[in-house]
Amino acid sequence: MSPLPVGKLFDKLRSYYVKDNVVAPMISQQTALLCALAYTVVYVAPFYLSPTLRSTPLQSRNAPSVIRARVRAVALTCLISTVGTSYILVKYGRATAWDVLRFLGVWPVDPLDIAKVLGLVVILFVGPLYESILIDGSWRRWSISSLKESLYDDWTGYRNLVIAPASEELVFRALTISLYLLAKVDPVRVIFITPLIFGLAHVHHLVEFLQSHTPQGRTLPPLSIWINGILRSTFQFAYTSIFGFFAAFVFLRTGNLWACIVAHSFCNWQGLPRLYGRVGRFADTYEAHITPDVAQGKRDEDAESSSRQKNGLLSQEKEKSFETATAQVITDGPRSLGIGWTVMYYVLICAGAYGFYLQLWPLTSSRNALATFSPAK
Repeated sequence: MSPLPVGKLFDKLRSYYVKDNVVAPMISQQTALLCALAYTVVYVAPFYLSPTLRSTPLQSRNAPSVIRARVRAVALTCLISTVGTSYILVKYGRATAWDVLRFLGVWPVDPLDIAKVLGLVVILFVGPLYESILIDGSWRRWSISSLKESLYDDWTGYRNLVIAPASEELVFRALTISLYLLAKVDPVRVIFITPLIFGLAHVHHLVEFLQSHTPQGRTLPPLSIWINGILRSTFQFAYTSIFGFFAAFVFLRTGNLWACIVAHSFCNWQGLPRLYGRVGRFADTYEAHITPDVAQGKRDEDAESSSRQKNGLLSQEKEKSFETATAQVITDGPRSLGIGWTVMYYVLICAGAYGFYLQLWPLTSSRNALATFSPAK
């Protein structure tokens, strides 16, 4: 096979997905898969190989020292994985620097595409936003200082809203999908294959859950912990895989890594929408706080803080702070609401899902698309 002209990789490969099969695959599908699995191992393995990064019954994964160590490890993982994919693109695809940036979705930056994708997920979450803003009154706590506290001062918020979305979308979307494009895998297959790797990366939470819930003096946790952990991991695998389908679709349709990161961060902020129960009672009746993060999602602090309280591992000052924050969440917003408020919530949930379905293709359309395919008729 003759080498591709330098600087023409993107145009040549994109022509395969838009027009005709004019270029043979430059790497095999097996190579793309092995690289994706290697990136996953490199991303997750440090969480268990290093005692500094490992969570235990005595050290939560939400401890600032653990988060800081994991941020450093993830940054190194992203660097290693980016170098690996870039090397393959350059060596086997004769890619230029511009080609690499385009395949990774880093450039060009199109603010309109980012805004449209964000608008799409806002439509999907219109029900939860209605409950959070109007019923729970979260808008009262909106301010520049609260935003700074969530994204910068609070290590958990920094991890969930900044580091996890950015690193995971880079590794599991940009770096992985670009290799599958180099292997000329059909875009529909890319959408439904690559997120399964992303979902499997979350299975490590089962190990972490079992480790952190094993009583001192025991090698293995009780059977109830095993069942709980397996159910949690199965549900999270399904949830994160579904999110991965969407993120992979957005990445191919927009060629914009930043749009995927913003959507991921928004979903982390919202968490899993309420699927049952009456509105206004979220804090004490709904516990499925799961987000599409390998590094774990938001709102897992409450359960862990409660467990650590029982073990006498929190200082008196932190106990008081935790109790005050929990009381504020539970009492914030109206508690005695008419059934109409709940009916409206579920109407908006359905309307949001339908609106998301209607706007999925229009709001992800972009001139920067990495692959072009038509919606099913």
